[in-house]
Amino acid sequence: PLPPQYGLVFDAGSTHTSLYIYRWPADKENGTGIVSQVEVCAVSGPGISSYADNPAGAGASLKPCLDAAMKIIPAEQQRQTPTYLGATAGMRLLREQNSTKAEQVFAEVAKAIGEYPVDFRGARILTGNEEGSFGWITVNYLLETLVKCSVTGERTHPPAEDVVGALDLGGASTQITFLPGTTIDDSTTRALLRLYGTNYSIYTHSYLCYGQKQALKMLLASLHQDSPSPQQVSHPCYPKGYQENVITTELYNSPCVHASSTPSAAQNITVTGTGDPAACSTAIQKLFNFTCGANTTCGFNGVYQPPVRGQFFAFSGLYHNLRFLNLTGEQSLSLVNATIWQFCTSSWEKVQKEFPTMNRTQLRDACAASSYTLTLLLQGYKFNRKTWLNVHFVRQVSNVDVGWTLGYMLNLTNMIPSEAPQRVVGLQRSNWIAAAVLLAIMLILIFCLLTVLCFQKNSSGYETL
Repeated sequence: PLPPQYGLVFDAGSTHTSLYIYRWPADKENGTGIVSQVEVCAVSGPGISSYADNPAGAGASLKPCLDAAMKIIPAEQQRQTPTYLGATAGMRLLREQNSTKAEQVFAEVAKAIGEYPVDFRGARILTGNEEGSFGWITVNYLLETLVKCSVTGERTHPPAEDVVGALDLGGASTQITFLPGTTIDDSTTRALLRLYGTNYSIYTHSYLCYGQKQALKMLLASLHQDSPSPQQVSHPCYPKGYQENVITTELYNSPCVHASSTPSAAQNITVTGTGDPAACSTAIQKLFNFTCGANTTCGFNGVYQPPVRGQFFAFSGLYHNLRFLNLTGEQSLSLVNATIWQFCTSSWEKVQKEFPTMNRTQLRDACAASSYTLTLLLQGYKFNRKTWLNVHFVRQVSNVDVGWTLGYMLNLTNMIPSEAPQRVVGLQRSNWIAAAVLLAIMLILIFCLLTVLCFQKNSSGYETL
């Protein structure tokens, strides 16, 4: 048998970078459900977009994970290992701010990967719709809802109702992708895919700046602008008794955060938590515009969206935000609401005692993040009490992390064929038996005919003699 094939994909997100190492049987490239995740390596430090002023640092940060990958992949297969780097919303924002710096970061990243004996196929920024589409491909590929292989290798296409939607929340953007039951009216939100010989017209949209990190930054800026005192901010989503100092230049350094007036200079702001879940929910809702305007159906900010339909898999930040409170086990919406509400009323002293090992920043943001998740899904994407039960919060499917990276690699390595493979037409077993018997009879008849001809020839020769 041929040795297994490997593939590497860097997920260069806005807050961090991860390297995914995949493996599959080399003689089954067009199969399904066969790609396994060997390892995932978390790159230390922030996302590559944070190295705008130190591009070389972005490249250097990837090397420890590449070193780890070289220990996993056999030396004789490394040069045939396709390697990709895909950057998402963090680099989209940096490109908006300063395209030259974004190009410098990519140059250093490509230079670093190029030092390793792999088949490096480039680094690029994914569009929001690509990120959504590849995440949708990943989850449906792993669930075998695009095509199912039987034990005998025969392929069948499951009904379209089996295909699931994908919900993703990163640090700087969020994506919703699903197969709607109606025609998609806005072509900018439509992706046409042909997978395993079947056409799919999916709805997908990415909301830049509505990833968790940027949204919570917008929330703090909004509270600052509404505060009666420019040096004091009461934060209803932070635990009661929590306090910290924030510099205005750090708060307003993102294109997602708009200052009401140009700050004269860097100022210190004292942020104090009040632990008020009702005020927290109200403040978060102010970040969205829920009116649809000209669109009869929309998500938020006037973006067209058909009504949600079918089952959905929610991953990345959506999973982690609810997993913290043990709310990823198909609980009812009323229980989820009550649990988040109770947590958001907790004091800073209490949550520190309950979660002593948790990172201070994550613990501070836990109420805001879980409340933001609910607002995004219910009022943003228009899920309700009934359709909430169709949302499944997952980190993995079949021991593979759910995200856009697997779908991206499958697409670029042509491992999901756009056309259905040609079938070899053969005879059934009964037809083979009949053909064999007929051939045997024909051979016997030919042998008898040759024997008779030969005997007649010999007889005539004897008589002449």
